[in-house]
Amino acid sequence: MVETAAWVRSRGRIQRLCESAGDARELRLRLLEEIRCVVGFDAHAFLLTDPETSVGSLPLADVPCLRELPRLIRLKYLTTLNRWTTLQASAPVALLQEATGGDPSRSLLWRDLLREYRIGDVASMVFRDRSGCWGFLDLWRSGATARFNPAEAAYLAHIADAVTGALRRCQADTFKARDPRPRRQGPVVLLLSDELHVLGQTPEAHDYLRVLVPPDQGRVPIPATAYNVAAQLMAFESGIDSHPPSVRVHLSDGLWLTLRAARIGSARPPAMCDIAVTIEEASPGERVGVFSRAFGLSTREAELLGHLVTGADTHEVAGQMFLSEYTVQDHLKSVFAKTGVHSRRTLLARALGT
Repeated sequence: MVETAAWVRSRGRIQRLCESAGDARELRLRLLEEIRCVVGFDAHAFLLTDPETSVGSLPLADVPCLRELPRLIRLKYLTTLNRWTTLQASAPVALLQEATGGDPSRSLLWRDLLREYRIGDVASMVFRDRSGCWGFLDLWRSGATARFNPAEAAYLAHIADAVTGALRRCQADTFKARDPRPRRQGPVVLLLSDELHVLGQTPEAHDYLRVLVPPDQGRVPIPATAYNVAAQLMAFESGIDSHPPSVRVHLSDGLWLTLRAARIGSARPPAMCDIAVTIEEASPGERVGVFSRAFGLSTREAELLGHLVTGADTHEVAGQMFLSEYTVQDHLKSVFAKTGVHSRRTLLARALGT
């Protein structure tokens, strides 16, 4: 067992990592290295999430059942026990063995998959703050007697706030003005079965997915983000989670995409209908929604930004918000301070990607 002094030093290193973070992928890789030095694990899955819908995207995963990724994701979303959407910022860590009283078969994910791979325990973490959910992490230990202990859970809980803030700032850093270029007309589509097997996709969907989840050389890209949004559709249909089956994800160079899942046809039971996952450039409203949360804008500040993107001036915004123009200017100064800009033009360019 690691001594307390070593844990304190590790928490310090994680704090420094989080303070200097710029890229979410690099941050997660370095965090996993540091956590492994204190809390050993044999496999992991570390995802970013849409802060509003909590649907996962851009996973970093090293699991023994990678060939069964669709099945893993499907079961993860359909499992109620220790689901990341039920964990709170005040208690961000849950252990499988502890939550089940030593009977992990109470977990659908363990009973239908993890048991086959001799996973003994799972430590689940959520990264959530008042602005939304920014990611979740599962750590797996192999072996029938493998357990995470309360001290390890306490260590993970202690670093959750710093990691949450860093993940949110990484998302904020993706917003930037982009060079004007033609926009794609309409969505591209990925077709999945109820078991999340890929039935077909347009060439454009293939190109998007290669960037969303870069494949190993010579291999077909794994559409893990698409699997996640489709699995959320099943969770919604089953009454497990009320969030809509959609996720906004940063692609590259300030470009944000929105993925949505829906059943094709309604005459038959849902399980008998295929799932269409649409992928398209995020609308201005969808971008602004993530932008407001990523920069920690208050409800009033987010409302102000929403009016500004429609072209409203200070006088018009004051009337729409039932505020004085002086109060509107005070709110705008606060938005400038939080987003690091000094003009409305720059603010809107970043928020809208124009």
